[in-house]
Amino acid sequence: MPVYDAIVLGTGGIGSAALLHLAQRGCKVLGIDQFVGPHDRGSSHGQTRIIRQAYFEHPNYTPLLLKTYRLWDELADRVGRQLYFETGVLQIGPADGEVVAGVFRSAEMHGLHLERLTPAEIEQRWPAFVVPAHMIGAIEHHAGYLLVEQCVDAHLQAATEAGAELLSPAAVEAWKPGPPVTLQTSEGELAAEHLIVTAGAWAGQLLADLQLNLEVRRKSLFWYPPNSGQEAAHRELPCFLYELPTGVFYGMPQVDDRGVKIGEHSGGQVIGDPLQVDREVDPEDRTATGAFAQQHLPQLTRQHRDHAVCMYTMSPDQHFIVDRHPEHSHVAFAAGLSGHGFKFAPILGQALSELVLDGGTPLPIEFLRLR
Repeated sequence: MPVYDAIVLGTGGIGSAALLHLAQRGCKVLGIDQFVGPHDRGSSHGQTRIIRQAYFEHPNYTPLLLKTYRLWDELADRVGRQLYFETGVLQIGPADGEVVAGVFRSAEMHGLHLERLTPAEIEQRWPAFVVPAHMIGAIEHHAGYLLVEQCVDAHLQAATEAGAELLSPAAVEAWKPGPPVTLQTSEGELAAEHLIVTAGAWAGQLLADLQLNLEVRRKSLFWYPPNSGQEAAHRELPCFLYELPTGVFYGMPQVDDRGVKIGEHSGGQVIGDPLQVDREVDPEDRTATGAFAQQHLPQLTRQHRDHAVCMYTMSPDQHFIVDRHPEHSHVAFAAGLSGHGFKFAPILGQALSELVLDGGTPLPIEFLRLR
């Protein structure tokens, strides 16, 4: 039976980063995934992901983000391709809402520069946008998007070049904590001194003894091309997020001929089996994003050109859960990233590697602990 220093279950956004950090420290490490990565069956796909620092969800995330920017740059240098594009991120909502107030609170606490913009100023700077008169905007310039599949591929490439092994496609049927940890997989039995679980929508099943109360939601992504002659203006947009009475919607500038990507961050259909997700167009999701586009980006066509489905794995309080297993200190996990975790992949990968190898991490993740 092959024995490793560490095994990583799930090699998507966070798992691929953990794999690299373990390999860099000289571990004999194996990454297992039921799909060959980068793939579109989980949460780390859909062309782009927003990355920002003035974090409205909680200001404690910002120190982690300041560190993760550096790690993304190092990864891009390592693989020789651009992964991060600094377009800025424009967040719009009521002054007393959750988003804009939270953005300014994080910026003030951590000394980040933001611009406060009126609806008229936003529409003058970016005529593609329509902003309700009672709202305000916050533009963060040192922000933008990551190419999500390219990032996963880069982490996997760098990890294997550092000596990591990959086993995919392979399903994990069961695991026992040991030590050593033993895993029953579709490809046979494996063992390791340490285990990291970064299984996304499958984390609840693999960590059932912890009763994490995770909820998996189906999320739709749509791409809308601009009307003829408007392509350049939509390529120059910042990433954006609107907090509206109808929901929270986000989008990216036009990256290719599919157009502007739009999704609803709020809501989502709860699903039971992540392997049985309906990947066809959902009429309600299409209506919601189409209505948002018509009202707030009216120069986009009414018909979407492309569509994708991914999953959010929600924790009860919508904050990540990153910790060692309370009964098995050689097992660590990241779960419940709640639709805003991908940007943190490098720093969470580092934290997980330190938790299993060192018994702790100096990184400021105390607020994400299981308790």
